[in-house]
Amino acid sequence: MFTDIGTLELLTLVIMAIVIFGPDKLPKLIQDTMGFIRKVRSFADSAKEDIRSELGPDFKDFEFEDLHPKTFVRKQLMGGNEDPLGFKEIRDSLDIKSVLDDRPSPSVNGRSGSVSMEKTGPVESAAAGGAPLAAGERPPFDLDAT
Repeated sequence: MFTDIGTLELLTLVIMAIVIFGPDKLPKLIQDTMGFIRKVRSFADSAKEDIRSELGPDFKDFEFEDLHPKTFVRKQLMGGNEDPLGFKEIRDSLDIKSVLDDRPSPSVNGRSGSVSMEKTGPVESAAAGGAPLAAGERPPFDLDAT
């Protein structure tokens, strides 16, 4: 709720509250606000308990957080599994430090993580029907490809 408020904004709000309400009325205002929040919280908790008791014994494990769309989809469509698509295995297999240290990463699905940048053979020309280019010959230029 207050995750976007920084220290400067919070300090500004406190100073404004002291100026507007005064240092003598501010403790009473804070006490009244906290009492109101406690009453609202107890009202919400009693409403949740009333709903659970009215639903009956079939819904003993019912949680209102399950009605959140993200949680509902995860539980109902994906079986409630923490990682239904297997992303955790992929994330664990990625090793950023090995990439930064120029070491080959561990193999994933039987493939090595390193890539060879060496030439494997002559470059073939598409216009010449696949004939290899001579040494120093420029590849053909295709206007439609640019």
